[in-house]
Amino acid sequence: MKQKLLLTVPILFLGVVLIAQEVAYEEYDLGNGLHVILHQDNTAPVVTTSVMYHVGGKDRTEGRTGFAHFFEHLLFEGTKNIERGKWFEIVASNGGQNNANTSQDRTYYYEVFPSNNLKLGLWMESERMLHPVIDQKGIDTQQEVVKEEKRLRYDNSPYGQLLPVLGKNLFKVHPYKDPNIGYMKDLDAATLEDVIAYNKKYYVPNNAVLVVAGDLDIAQTKQWVTEYFSTIPRGEDVVRNYPKEEPITEEINVKTYDNNIQIPAIGLAYRTPGFAERDAYVLDMISTYLSDGKSSKLYKKMVDEQKQALQVGAFNIGQEDYGMYLVFALPVGETGLDVLITEMEEEVAKVREGLISENDYQKLQNKFENQFVNSNSSVEGIANSLARYYMLYGDTSLVNKEIDIYRSITREEIKEVANKHLKPNQRVIINYLPGESTAN
Repeated sequence: MKQKLLLTVPILFLGVVLIAQEVAYEEYDLGNGLHVILHQDNTAPVVTTSVMYHVGGKDRTEGRTGFAHFFEHLLFEGTKNIERGKWFEIVASNGGQNNANTSQDRTYYYEVFPSNNLKLGLWMESERMLHPVIDQKGIDTQQEVVKEEKRLRYDNSPYGQLLPVLGKNLFKVHPYKDPNIGYMKDLDAATLEDVIAYNKKYYVPNNAVLVVAGDLDIAQTKQWVTEYFSTIPRGEDVVRNYPKEEPITEEINVKTYDNNIQIPAIGLAYRTPGFAERDAYVLDMISTYLSDGKSSKLYKKMVDEQKQALQVGAFNIGQEDYGMYLVFALPVGETGLDVLITEMEEEVAKVREGLISENDYQKLQNKFENQFVNSNSSVEGIANSLARYYMLYGDTSLVNKEIDIYRSITREEIKEVANKHLKPNQRVIINYLPGESTAN
């Protein structure tokens, strides 16, 4: 689970809170294909303006990895009407804050302003979509920024290669095999024409959703949205036809090295369904059951009781086409990695072979109820959720209804899904060892 708060209110009261937290919204399409979602909340004089583009690390051709993450940086360079390097200055001088992030599946930009600057936020995002300045100077500048980020977060960070190693070993043909940040040789080889073509293909209104949430007037906001976004030309429809992976049917054992670590690690990795599939929700519950909090099964046994692991966890890493599931541990002292494999597999096997207890099941339900309440507790979080559910799940109403999926999951279904996706013959054992780095 992303949030680790314990439930501290009675279930009866929680039900009342959930009703109170329901998110009201209005959604519609402009003629150019831009989807618009508005959420009015006048309790505080702030407003979030955000745009999510359906483009991420997986959207590339061979030899041109990392373009979506590169564009996350490049589209802050400037526009026809925003001077180069002035984007953040404009936001800050008007009492706002902003940021962006990129996954393998989408790119998300947002500004949070005092509500009297909503018009400014809308204008800036329309400028990013319609008038970005893409030239060699900006490309050269942002290439260096991305290279420094790669060195800091991946190449020189302890265990920084873990996610790239997961992708490389769980996928052979799907673009998830390559890291979201890409390979520097690909960015170095990219031409100005490559970058302009990528922008023209993906950063278009019919491949985006605009969300405005907070202290707004619906009628006035619609007028401004029309004024700033309706004349932006529609792009060609984005067609994706990525190759399918063959199932993993025999255990794979690999070694990888990281010269930034002294303590080795071991991972049991599984390829799982995309995050919109029901099984992915069940896997969320399994990872929480195994490793969320000090009373969880893996932590209590391997860290507290048996003193075998410094850290241990189970993580359901959600992605649109396929997920990655990882059970991961760092040993204490002379504990062998083979011992950690045995102990982790024992706990996973218990989920496959029997029903979790009724008490543990109720604790899981309580945690997910609490997570749901907190996900809708801020306007900024609601804006992100509305964009994500529409763009990646195809169902905006999940902002209110996703909790019903978790509520409907049974103990029997938890066992069934573990048997379906978490068997030894379906896994890759990753030996993550100190030594000469294998980073690209």
